[in-house]
Amino acid sequence: MPTMIVIGYRPDLDRAIRCRDLDPYYIVPAPVSALEKQSYSCVADMENVQEVLRAVLSAELKDVVGALSVHEMGVFGAAFLRQQLNLPGHADPRRVLSFRDKYLQKRDLPPQVERARCRYATKDTAYADLVDELGDVFVVKPAAGAGSLRTNIVRSPEAYAKALDQLPGQSDVAIVAESFVAAPEVYLDGIWADGGLQWSSVSRYHASPVSAAQGGILAAHLVDKKRHAALSQQLETLAGQVLGHLEAPDCVFHLEAFRKETGLTFGECAIRLPGGLSPQANELTYGVDLFDIEIGLALGEKPIGPLGTASPDRYYGYALLRPSGSGRLTQEDFEQRFSLDDIKYDGSLGAHPGPYGSVGHALVSDQDDLKLQKTIEEIVRFNEDG
Repeated sequence: MPTMIVIGYRPDLDRAIRCRDLDPYYIVPAPVSALEKQSYSCVADMENVQEVLRAVLSAELKDVVGALSVHEMGVFGAAFLRQQLNLPGHADPRRVLSFRDKYLQKRDLPPQVERARCRYATKDTAYADLVDELGDVFVVKPAAGAGSLRTNIVRSPEAYAKALDQLPGQSDVAIVAESFVAAPEVYLDGIWADGGLQWSSVSRYHASPVSAAQGGILAAHLVDKKRHAALSQQLETLAGQVLGHLEAPDCVFHLEAFRKETGLTFGECAIRLPGGLSPQANELTYGVDLFDIEIGLALGEKPIGPLGTASPDRYYGYALLRPSGSGRLTQEDFEQRFSLDDIKYDGSLGAHPGPYGSVGHALVSDQDDLKLQKTIEEIVRFNEDG
């Protein structure tokens, strides 16, 4: 059976790969209980391309047909493997850096793209210097991103010191500081091919991913692009400016922006699958299987159009559920209170948390995206209040 090298592990992508009659071989940071040992190798650092390549070569894999990444920490490594093993898909690590390093990305954008002011910082960078340059409130995070983990909003010298303690200290290019943008976040998931936007969907976060990474609940829903035509057009224009100027390869992408009264401020753009349940929400809403398209791109295929429908019957959203404050919520409590399309929840005190501290998820839909937004807000409050 042909082999697909995968950096990171994600159960939903694993199912999609096997549906293609491909045999995935995983490069992961820790053993995966769901897999046989011969199906993966462990590495200390998924961003260390030498270690990743050594793991692949030592595995003596047969009939390798492609390489891809589950998340952004493996995007550079996947491109490097394609280059070294002569595999299909985009194989230019230099171009990938424009979508990994948050400083390089913002620096290289055209002047018409509004964005936060951004610079590298180190443990020796003075708090007062950043305040003078970025303002009284700024953000400190890993330069290569980490899914909002270790991203901190800094409002005091004490908060700055605490933020730096979570980050590496011996590199001049590992940490970025950028001005804080106080506005709701929206995002565009899409497909970029042949130098243009092939398909996209617009979604709204319930709360910022940063707040979700620090104890909140990550939740989002797709919006009606006709009802929100101006927002949709602004996001698509922004995507064209960013992906076009940075010479993005054919890819599935995830672009985030802050929605201000004066327009959009660019947040960041990654050339990878979106996180959470966004791929499932997109497939249920538009019939576009981002997992399969990502696999196809890694095999050298082109996305086949037309993609999706302009007027879906229902819009989908999700919430990554956390343990309740009381520790007494059960899956049945959610099922009795809400009409859900899918629910999985383990509210017990011994539950093992997943991404964003989640112990389950709720998937919900509605014909009206505004009603869907209200339902998701109610689910989040119910989860928080217990």
